[in-house]
Amino acid sequence: MRAQNISLPETLKTFVDRQVSQRGDGTHSEFVPKPIRKDQDRLEWREQLLAGASSAPSAPVNAAYFDGLRDRVRQAKLSSP
Repeated sequence: MRAQNISLPETLKTFVDRQVSQRGDGTHSEFVPKPIRKDQDRLEWREQLLAGASSAPSAPVNAAYFDGLRDRVRQAKLSSP
């Protein structure tokens, strides 16, 4: 992992200091990546939702569809060691 220094305005530095001490994140280096990862996850979900919205329609999602999924999960559990 590469180190990267960042500059924060005093208000953000105070916020991060408070979060580190209140939430028990240990250090600033442990706290700062969390919101970045959260934003990264949000953007990935957005891309997936947009891709799904623009894709061709598939089979309807109804009670029979979910029953089939449950059956597949049950079968997978039975066949796993």
